Amino acid sequence: MLLKLSLQLAVAAALIGTVGIVDAQAQDTLRFGIEAAYPPFESKSPTGQLQGFDVDIGNAVCAKMGVKCEWVENSFDGLIPALQARKFDVINSAMNITDKRKQSIDFTPPIYVVPIVMVAKRGTTLLPDAKSLQGKRVGVLQGSSQEDFLKQHWATAGVSVASYQDQDQVYADLVAGRLDAAVQEAQTVEDGFLNKPDGRDYAIVGKPLVDPATLGEGTGFGMRKNDRALAAKVDAALRALKKDGTLSSLSQKYFKRDIIAK
Repeated sequence: MLLKLSLQLAVAAALIGTVGIVDAQAQDTLRFGIEAAYPPFESKSPTGQLQGFDVDIGNAVCAKMGVKCEWVENSFDGLIPALQARKFDVINSAMNITDKRKQSIDFTPPIYVVPIVMVAKRGTTLLPDAKSLQGKRVGVLQGSSQEDFLKQHWATAGVSVASYQDQDQVYADLVAGRLDAAVQEAQTVEDGFLNKPDGRDYAIVGKPLVDPATLGEGTGFGMRKNDRALAAKVDAALRALKKDGTLSSLSQKYFKRDIIAK
């Protein structure tokens, strides 16, 4: 009996030790969920390396926290379910902070703010409003806050909204004439389309779209509800990186202006 009890205690101790190791490893690594198809925020280099503004911010946060960054790729519209399924710890993929998303997850305070704009062929008379776009077909990234805006404000007024899983496919269909316009973040369309040969006949038209309810109040990291300890560490790292100018320097590097939320 004593031998059996001793063995049980030894097994229990080993299991506790294993849990401690797993916890320690978890604390040494911060896993970011990302869709690498949204330059200049996140994309892949010709050699397959992750690159972009959000990637640099994530690496800076990990360095400030003294942990290793691990990147987990996922489709954008599946990022929130994957976060909730604990496939990673933080969403870092140009996700706007909206009331709808805050029902499912928490967010850090806004890190940066980028205008949401419509792009169409140069010389068009189209404007980014439902009246001008009645009967027209507008492309947007599936699962994005822009899609929420279009479905709530334009689709109900006679505008055909086409949702895509890949932002590059939006541009491809725009060039092919299957779309009349597309809606996305300003810097994304400038770097990912307008500054490339395929985008030479296109331009941003009208004023940026504004609607805090659907388009949000800026971009932040998404986190699981009740992950308070981790959230406090990540928030502290972001505050420090804002204060020491790191985030503003990265913004200047990518956009030649400071888009960091004040």
